[in-house]
Amino acid sequence: MIHPTRGGLGCDRKLTLRPGRCQTTLVVQKMIDAATATTDTNKERAMEALEIIAWIFVLLGVGTGLAILRDVTRHPQPMKIMNVTWPVNGLFTPVFGWWIYKKLGRPDADAGGHVHKPKWQSTLVGVTHCAGGCVLGDSIAAPIVSIVGFTVASSLLLGHFVGEFFAAYLFGIAFQMIPMMSMGESNPFRAFINAIKADTLSLVAFEIGMFGFIALSFKVFLPEEPHVTSATFWFMMQIAMIIGFATAYPANWWLIQRGIKHGM
Repeated sequence: MIHPTRGGLGCDRKLTLRPGRCQTTLVVQKMIDAATATTDTNKERAMEALEIIAWIFVLLGVGTGLAILRDVTRHPQPMKIMNVTWPVNGLFTPVFGWWIYKKLGRPDADAGGHVHKPKWQSTLVGVTHCAGGCVLGDSIAAPIVSIVGFTVASSLLLGHFVGEFFAAYLFGIAFQMIPMMSMGESNPFRAFINAIKADTLSLVAFEIGMFGFIALSFKVFLPEEPHVTSATFWFMMQIAMIIGFATAYPANWWLIQRGIKHGM
């Protein structure tokens, strides 16, 4: 008795009693392989195109941050921490961040103190203060998490979320405590507690918006999860930080309305 050798989709490649069926099966297999190869090629091309676009926005963000840094060096903010906050905000708001700084940040420097602003503007500046700590913490933690391979539930993405939240919270509390201490609060513990009250809700709102977009972009929108060394990773971070800024705005409005946080 002859035993056929099988291959492909269960098709007899050397001997078959049904040659027509075998040929059809092999044709289908080749079509599937070709479609898979085409899909992989399209994914690669899409990621390459996105990487080019990402480099443009990342470099514009760096340029915006450096331009603001140069300006605050020449025209220091009355609240010293804002000399760090404004350039950091420029990193994730290419070009537009410069305009916001010139409209809402530079007048304070020129006046030597906080100028009166409508509530929506003072709230927006308050969000930039919160975003400064969040963005700095997230940006420092992201490469560290990737380098050490820190995971949560075997997920590197969840590791990023935990590591970045922890770092963002530390920087956020520091960004609140520093001005409190410089404005006359002599008790570090009291400043720490007040910083927690003023920053926790705002920071959580920021990170929810940011992490939500990162999860969608990495797991749904993009063909593959970008590496932390790619421009695409940081372009997605820029967009995520803008969304985080938007989700933090209502929280800051409420905190200012309740007197827990002061408008800027």
